[in-house]
Amino acid sequence: MSVSLTDWEKKAKEQQKANKQFLQKMQNRKGKGVEKHLPGLHEEAFSQIDCLQCAGCCKTISPRFKTPDIKRISKHLGLRESVFIETYLRLDEDGDYVVKRSPCPFLGEDNYCGIYDVRPGDCHNYPYTDSYEFFKRPNTTLLNSTICPAVFYVLERLKSIIK
Repeated sequence: MSVSLTDWEKKAKEQQKANKQFLQKMQNRKGKGVEKHLPGLHEEAFSQIDCLQCAGCCKTISPRFKTPDIKRISKHLGLRESVFIETYLRLDEDGDYVVKRSPCPFLGEDNYCGIYDVRPGDCHNYPYTDSYEFFKRPNTTLLNSTICPAVFYVLERLKSIIK
């Protein structure tokens, strides 16, 4: 299966209902062997998808900036933590620090991350296509399938493997 960045978003939106049902079914199975497919499908997806051609995650959603992330990034930027927070972050409805605006202020015009080597843990782990987190948070995975072509790819491949 090939995923094209020119039409995957439309297909992802068209598949929302089916993908929601599939993710609920997978969550009910509680990992009965399903997660074993994820690492291989993750590798397969990223062998075909170049994040730098998309950067949908950085353009539309924010990672959570946890205390270790704030400390690490502040140090990297040569800023006091309070200045970093005041300049770049806000508290969301869940009480987590997130970027004040989208796209991410660290995203360059070339889609490269200006803090890639010290990026937040959420960025490092995104899009969770290689771990059980993919099934553990079905609503997040469903949303991510419209933001990230790799998530859509993995969902479509899983649906073809697991009937």
